[in-house]
Amino acid sequence: MKTFLMYKDHDFDLKQGLPENEQTLRQDLELDTLFSAMAKGDEFLFEVASKAVLTSLKDLESIQYRQNILKDCQKNSELVRDIYNLAVEAIDKESNHFLGFANYADTILFRAIEVLEMFLSMLRKLKSISDEARDKFESEGFVTFFKMINKELDEKYFDRIQKHLSELIFPEGVLISVELGKGNKGTNYILRTQVYKKLSLMDKILTGKDTHSFNVSDRDENAIKALSELNNRGLNLVANALTQSMDHILSFFSLLRTELGFYVGCLNLQEELKQKGEAFCFPKAVATSERKSYAQGLYDICLALTLDQGIVGNDVNADKKELVIITGANQGGKSTFLRSIGVSQLMLQCGMFVPAEAFCTNLCEGLFTHYKREEDSNMNSGKLEEELSRMSYIIDNITSNSMILFNESFAATNEREGSEIGRQIICALLEKHIKVFSVTHLYDFAHGFYEKQMEEAIFLRAERQSDGGRSFKIIEGEPLKTSFGEDLYDRIFGVDKDVAVDKI
Repeated sequence: MKTFLMYKDHDFDLKQGLPENEQTLRQDLELDTLFSAMAKGDEFLFEVASKAVLTSLKDLESIQYRQNILKDCQKNSELVRDIYNLAVEAIDKESNHFLGFANYADTILFRAIEVLEMFLSMLRKLKSISDEARDKFESEGFVTFFKMINKELDEKYFDRIQKHLSELIFPEGVLISVELGKGNKGTNYILRTQVYKKLSLMDKILTGKDTHSFNVSDRDENAIKALSELNNRGLNLVANALTQSMDHILSFFSLLRTELGFYVGCLNLQEELKQKGEAFCFPKAVATSERKSYAQGLYDICLALTLDQGIVGNDVNADKKELVIITGANQGGKSTFLRSIGVSQLMLQCGMFVPAEAFCTNLCEGLFTHYKREEDSNMNSGKLEEELSRMSYIIDNITSNSMILFNESFAATNEREGSEIGRQIICALLEKHIKVFSVTHLYDFAHGFYEKQMEEAIFLRAERQSDGGRSFKIIEGEPLKTSFGEDLYDRIFGVDKDVAVDKI
C-alpha cells in the first residue's frame, strides 16, 4: 500500500541526502527556528520538516500537488491529525512487542501474530476514519489515498486475515510432514493444513481410522528438544511469511507517518502564526526560465517566530529582474528582508504557504547564500581569503537558473578592491542567468551597477526617516554614499540621555 501524499508517483524518502550547502543555508537563513516551530518539540517532525524544506521541488505540477493537499489539511486539520496519530500509535505499539534475541520460529510466529492482530485493529480504525473523511477532501493526493484505503481494506480483506491468524494459533496442534533423506535425516519439512479433527475412541471404532502417538516424559530433555526443533523447522516458512506481512504493514504506517508528518508540521506552524496575528498565503510559482519576484507584506518568518510583537512586512516588485541590490541605513532591515526572500523561496518550493499577503516568484534550480563571517578564530585564513574560498565552492556547484543571496560580501578589504571583486563575480553570475540578491554597504559597487541602467537590475534601499529612525521598510531607490552609521552612534553614545531614550 502506498500513500502518495508528497509525490504523485513515488514515496518521500526520509533517508535521502540533503544539499551539500545544507549547513550554510541553516545558519544564514536561521532555518532551525522554522523547523522547531513546525516540530513543536517532536524530533521526528523536525527531521521531516528539514528534509522536506531543504529538498526543493523543481516543477510546477509537484508544487501545486502538495499545495492542494495542504489546503485539504487546513480544512480538515482534526481528521488529518487523527490519521497521523493513528500511524504513530501503530508504530509505537509494534515497537513495544519486543522480540529480543529470540531466533526460534515459534517465538517469532507468536510475536508476528500479536503484532498483526494489533495492526488489524489499527487498519480497521483507519478504514473507519477514511469512510467518514473521504467526501471532505478534494485534492488529488487525498482522493487517491482514500480510494486506495477503500479498495485494499474491504471486509473481505479483514475476514481473510482474521481467519488466517486464527488458524495460525494451531488450537489442534501442529501438523507437519517430513521426508527421510540421506542418513535418515529429516528433509522437506512442510506445515500442513489440518483436515480432520482429533478423533475420539468411538470415532476411531466407527470410521476405522486410527492414529499413532507417543508421550514424552517431562524429564526427557533431549526428546523435548528434538520435538521443539521439529516444530520450529515446520513453522519456519510460515513464521518468515508472517514477519514479512508484518513488516509490509509497518512500512505502510511508517510512510503514512512520514508523509503526513510534513503536513502536521505545516499545521503546527500555521497555528503559531495565527496566534501571533501574522499573515500567510499560498504563493504562485512560475517556470525557472521566467524572472518573477513579487510580494506584498513579505516578512521574515524566523524573526516573527522569535518576537512577541508583530514585524514589518515589505512590498517588492522585481519582475523581469535578475539582479536586486539592496543598500541603505544600518540596522534598517536589509538582512532581514534578504532572509525573508530566501526562506520564502524554500517554503514555496516544498509546497508550503509563505509569510506574506501575496507572493509570486520563479522556481530556482538551487539556492545559495554568501554571508559575511566572523574572523577565523584559529587564524588559518584571513576574512577575505575565507570569503573567496566559500565563493569558489559556490561557483563550482551553482547552475543556471539558480538563486544566490549575498549579505555584505567582499567587505573584508578596501572599498575599491571589494567593489571590483563583487562586480566581476556578479557579472559572471548574470551571464549564466543566475538570479542575484545582494545586500551591500559598498557604494562604489552598488552605484557602478546603478549607472549602467541595466534593465534586468533593480535597486532597493532601507528607508531612513527624517529623524534618523528606522521604519524597516525596503523601498526602491538609488544607492546612497552613506549608511547613516552616525545614527547608531548617536543612539548609543548620545550625550542627552532623554533624547537618546526617545530615539530608541
